[in-house]
Amino acid sequence: MSPLSSSFAQTNTGSPTTADLFAEHVMSTYGRYPLTLVRGQGCRVWDEQGREYLDFVAGIATCTLGHAHPVWIQALTEQAQQLHHVSNLYYTPPQAQLAQWLTRHSCADKVFFCNSGAEANEGAIKLARKYAHTVRGIQEPVILTAHGSFHGRTLATVTATGQPKYQKDFAPLVPGFDYIPYNDIEGTEAVLNRWGERVCAVLLEPLQGEGGVLPGDPTYFQWWRRVCNERGILLMLDEVQVGMGRTGRLWGYCHLGVEPDIFTLAKGLAGGIPIGALLAKDFCAVFQPGDHASTFGGNPLACAVGLAVCRTLMLDSLIWNAQQTGAYLRQGLSRLAEQFPRLIEQVRGWGLIQGLVMRIPAAEVVKAAMEMGLLLVPAGLQVVRFVPPLIVTPAEIDQALALLGSALERLAASH
Repeated sequence: MSPLSSSFAQTNTGSPTTADLFAEHVMSTYGRYPLTLVRGQGCRVWDEQGREYLDFVAGIATCTLGHAHPVWIQALTEQAQQLHHVSNLYYTPPQAQLAQWLTRHSCADKVFFCNSGAEANEGAIKLARKYAHTVRGIQEPVILTAHGSFHGRTLATVTATGQPKYQKDFAPLVPGFDYIPYNDIEGTEAVLNRWGERVCAVLLEPLQGEGGVLPGDPTYFQWWRRVCNERGILLMLDEVQVGMGRTGRLWGYCHLGVEPDIFTLAKGLAGGIPIGALLAKDFCAVFQPGDHASTFGGNPLACAVGLAVCRTLMLDSLIWNAQQTGAYLRQGLSRLAEQFPRLIEQVRGWGLIQGLVMRIPAAEVVKAAMEMGLLLVPAGLQVVRFVPPLIVTPAEIDQALALLGSALERLAASH
């Protein structure tokens, strides 16, 4: 019996379903959709009943090469058969090679590896504070972040996240943060001047993902770069969701005409294997042995897969594909916006991270699309996010647009 048919049989014998087991044994930190996925291939996934879905979530912008990509499988298998973990007490070739690739293809000089975007941002916060204390002599440093931002779920990164809904019930939050209006120079200047010399760093997303797929304004970021140069402030960019070619450029900062001093990666870096990375220029890479660490960070398995993903981005022209198919997706979404003006307000985004700003709750659109066989994810209350694998084809985008159109027709009738 195949795994798929075995899974289906179990749900019909009176045994607990997967959802039952979750309800009994897993903490309810997610509002999960009533869908149990068991298999994936390319841009498609299947549930335990064998129904096929077009996956435009990709593990929330994580499955860079889609599901079960042969290069990804080969890298994982070969490294698992050699050496999967030995800790950072020793040198391992995959970590060195991945760090070399990342620095050669970015403005950074040094890399620290961890396991997630939150950990990468936590590392950036610690690095900025050490730089403030040891280089600039700031006793009580302040880091500025933007309203509407999202930087993670640890206590420091949830404090850095400029959305009160994520901070509710977790007080006291970590001191040393304040919030600025995204893309607003005048409003930002007011906050900056209030803190004066205590500001040691600013942490921004080139495009706010969870904040509603809101692209950064190049004028705003270039203004920040000048201010940072003048005042010795570190410009830190959170590239966790937009890095690794998703925007049609390798890094989100390439759209903005600036180079950060520090930036962070995770999600798409290894296409689904947990990994995060903190990248910095030499002048601010002030960590010394004992300052920061990660037991699993940079292990041979994750780094070997990450290196395979990085090389495939280039060899298979996937960044170019993200640019071209992203433009094609945007055109299709714009046509739907014209067709359903009572439901859709606007389309915005870069490459293969596009947002449909709705006049109705985004959750309704996601649910209706899922019923049609298309997986999407909200980005806030009113924005539907499209983040398919970077291998997506125009034909798959056409199919997604057709499924979404049918879902919107149903919603238009009900509204």
